[in-house]
Amino acid sequence: MLSISARLAQDLNCREAQVNAAVELLDSGSTVPFIARYRKEVTGGLDDTQLRLLEERLRYLRELEQRRAAILESIAEQGKLDDGLKAAIDAADTKAKLEDLYLPYKPKRRTKAQIAREAGLAPLAEKLLKEPATDPQGKAALFIAADKGIATAQEALDGARAILVEHFSEDAGLVGDLRETYWAQGRLVAKVREGKENDGAKFKDYFDFAEPFTKLPSHRILAMLRGEKEDVLSLDFSPDAQPLEPGQPSLYEGRIAARFGIEDKGRKADRWLLDTARWAWRTRIQVTLQLDIRMRLIDVAETEAVRVFASNLRDLLLAPPAGTRPTLGLDPGFRTGVKCAVVDSTGKVLDTATIYPHEPKNQWDEAMAVVAALCRRHGVELVAVGNGTASRETDRLVIETQKKYPELKITKAMVSEAGASVYSASAYAAQELPSLDVTLRGAVSIARRLQDPLAELVKIDPKSIGVGQYQHDIMEHKLSRALDAVVEDCVNAVGVDVNTASIPLLARVSGVGPSLAEQIVNFRDANGPFKKRTALKNVPRLGPKAFEQCAGFLRIQDGEDPLDRSGVHPESYPVVRRILEQTKKDIRALIGDATTLRGLQPKQFADETFGVPTITDIIKELEKPGRDPRPAFKTATFMDGVETIGQLRPAMILEGVVTNVAAFGAFVDIGVHQDGLVHVSALSKNFVKDPREIVKPGDVVRVKVMEVDVPRKRISLSMRLDDEPGAKQAPGERRDAPRPKGPMKTPEKPSSGNNAFAAALAKAGFKK
Repeated sequence: MLSISARLAQDLNCREAQVNAAVELLDSGSTVPFIARYRKEVTGGLDDTQLRLLEERLRYLRELEQRRAAILESIAEQGKLDDGLKAAIDAADTKAKLEDLYLPYKPKRRTKAQIAREAGLAPLAEKLLKEPATDPQGKAALFIAADKGIATAQEALDGARAILVEHFSEDAGLVGDLRETYWAQGRLVAKVREGKENDGAKFKDYFDFAEPFTKLPSHRILAMLRGEKEDVLSLDFSPDAQPLEPGQPSLYEGRIAARFGIEDKGRKADRWLLDTARWAWRTRIQVTLQLDIRMRLIDVAETEAVRVFASNLRDLLLAPPAGTRPTLGLDPGFRTGVKCAVVDSTGKVLDTATIYPHEPKNQWDEAMAVVAALCRRHGVELVAVGNGTASRETDRLVIETQKKYPELKITKAMVSEAGASVYSASAYAAQELPSLDVTLRGAVSIARRLQDPLAELVKIDPKSIGVGQYQHDIMEHKLSRALDAVVEDCVNAVGVDVNTASIPLLARVSGVGPSLAEQIVNFRDANGPFKKRTALKNVPRLGPKAFEQCAGFLRIQDGEDPLDRSGVHPESYPVVRRILEQTKKDIRALIGDATTLRGLQPKQFADETFGVPTITDIIKELEKPGRDPRPAFKTATFMDGVETIGQLRPAMILEGVVTNVAAFGAFVDIGVHQDGLVHVSALSKNFVKDPREIVKPGDVVRVKVMEVDVPRKRISLSMRLDDEPGAKQAPGERRDAPRPKGPMKTPEKPSSGNNAFAAALAKAGFKK
């Protein structure tokens, strides 16, 4: 069997030495961002994506090895571990295969088979299986023993059948083969429960639905599982591609029979053995495999859903920041008013107010005057409008304010409110803004989100940001681990100003964590801003290892050493000094001097510690120190006069912002309080496998309205602007096209593969 490092090397398509180096670094406490950025020579250039995969697979394979060791120990203690079994267990490369092998030896409650063995019926079962010419009734009569609870020959046969059923269902090779056949041949069938048609209307697409397991996309699996959980749908994990006729034997029963040499040759025990194979499938093996298939579908769906959520979260966190400019945040509302909060360029709250421009008070002119006064008093340059209830009406208020007071020169933008209420009510918000009412904290968060989405969104549990699909149906630990990794990668990719960062933002820096982040902020508050990176070593409990991990990602903008505002790690400063000696330049003159820096040869400065990849990164950093990987900021302009879903008309061309991307398409905010859906087939004229190939959250796009369903609040959009509203999807345009309504039909003629199966079943003695 391959070692863990060898298997990881196969998975990552890299050398085993690279894997060993990465594993050693991870085990020593290094983080993925640190290894990817500052240990390229050690790992041979493994990037953060490869390292995240390595980290996940390493966890799985180590758990597999722990389980393997426990199973070997358990079987050895039973005195049943021989060389062949040990070799099979050592060769098992998945947890499922391990558990299949362990099943016969796994301690369990007393079964019918165990009771039958204790009654001495094992020889009867063995005799009938090995010598089918034996008369079952006659042979069973010899095992009648009232003192052992066997009063009749039929009771003896029932006990023998229980022994064989357990034997068949614990054959690891057979069960593994049937599991893969089940997966390849089976389908998920959904039906609406009686009387649930109205209450479960949101699951209407699955009221009469069937699709092969291998073709089910993540969102359909999760939707049907939710429908089942809400008692609207009944699900059948059918093992057959098409429903069997009544009484027709299955492929699986034939496989079991063939595995143990059971076939109908007219011998006395043949029919009894065939019935036993059928009984083993229908009462034991199928039940077990249905649970396995359910869990496999859940795992497939969750894995894809986590991938989609993580990808969307990454795009949202890395959305373009509007920058450090005074900003007015508006949290819209009708009856409760629009909450206003002004923050300065660092996010500090300067002023707050509540205005009532909408129903029922309709204080429009007064509200405009307050907005203008706030902007004038604090030199506001940006206005962030939350995209929730009353957002378009509040957006119009800002537009009219801009027209009435052109001297203000303000720029407005619509900002996602997702998770803002969670932040407002959080313990951290209470600590950060103790003097503000909960309702006003949301306006502060909206303003800060526009300035720097990453710095503000890290204060919220990623699951509350709302850019996933069915995230509440996904296993908590799986989702949290993936999302935490995304946040960590994004924060460290951008870098953090150690003198302005909040505790939640600092906590996401490589090697820091919540406790150390609090220590850094307390030290900063007590001693003033950090002047140089090395001063971090004075923070209580920030030891050498933590400094090594975090120093390169923490920035000091106006410190004593210009390198401290770059991504150059302090351990690499000696390399910079060698570059200064070579170029005969002062550090301040060299930074940003693209001509000089692009003329350098990295090989000239490489040594045993710092190789060409690190030197190349250093030169890039010197050219643009602290460069932000995020794109430039831009805003969408919503159409005037289109503020509600009822005002939409087919063929309208609108501008909007992508708010979420799922496997089936992208949701776009077009300013009507209800996001529209651009189906994956309408994203491009070309085939699109993954919607994220075309769009990501935060993108500004132009869309055409295709269809509006006001009662169901559904808006169908297209990014193919030449599409005609109501036009049907082109044939063959998507491999994953929507399934036609109605039940699946059984083909009139079976395939050649089905004929072969039928022949095998007939040979085994099964007839219609």
